[in-house]
Amino acid sequence: APSDNNLSLYIQEFERFNVTDVVRVCDPTYHIEPLEERGMKDWVFGDGEAPPTQIVNDWLDLVQKRFGEIVSDEERPTIACHCVAGLGRAPVLVAIALIESGMSALDAIVYIRERRRGAINNRQLKYIETYKRRSKTGKCIIC
Repeated sequence: APSDNNLSLYIQEFERFNVTDVVRVCDPTYHIEPLEERGMKDWVFGDGEAPPTQIVNDWLDLVQKRFGEIVSDEERPTIACHCVAGLGRAPVLVAIALIESGMSALDAIVYIRERRRGAINNRQLKYIETYKRRSKTGKCIIC
């Protein structure tokens, strides 16, 4: 997770990858002021847990808002989502977005674990496996 000491490095990367929103799902490890212009969201939920319904709703609203109507690759937004180690809370939200975009739960888990070895614990895995897609279109908005 970013800290006040290394936040400037993260901000440089956010600029490089056109990050429009930063979603923090863990307890604060840095001051948010430098990120307020990047649409900082503080959606904390328990380590090793599945996200509460309200956070899932807020997450899906944000994903739809950012990726629902992409005009061109040059304008393609990026959402940075992080927890402490990047192995639990953030990957669960990414899995939900992938499932909503049309991936199966298993494919979403494999996709994430290929990029973040050790991601998603057993409790979170069960949550993802039983997650029901809300969107009927299943268009891939992320991949």
